[in-house]
Amino acid sequence: MSNRRRPGFLNVYRDGFLNSPVWFARRDRWFRDELATGRSLQCAACGQPAGRTQLELHHLDYAGMVIDNGRWQAREAHEDLVPMHPYCHELLHRLIDRDTVLSRHRTRRAASHLALERLRHKLAPPQESP
Repeated sequence: MSNRRRPGFLNVYRDGFLNSPVWFARRDRWFRDELATGRSLQCAACGQPAGRTQLELHHLDYAGMVIDNGRWQAREAHEDLVPMHPYCHELLHRLIDRDTVLSRHRTRRAASHLALERLRHKLAPPQESP
């Protein structure tokens, strides 16, 4: 199993699920639930605050996305979705795609967590010296 992204013409997830009304409703519900906690929205990679229109959601696991009788179902757990700026999200996927260990020898969840840690380290503001 590979965590690498598939080319567009082979990617039912990107072309089907992410363009479906089911995903848009799930995305809206995720943001509604997150805002109900009282926490402010921020990118999981760079930590910068953002509004819901400035963020995408990264799937830590695809298990909640299923096709049932020809229709998409969005059953992802709230914790399986991670808010990210589009640029940071793209960087995360590039890290996973280009790293053999992350793309082939880790679960998607583990690869995502490891790549996020790398991004947080790289995107963190420089520390001021005393």
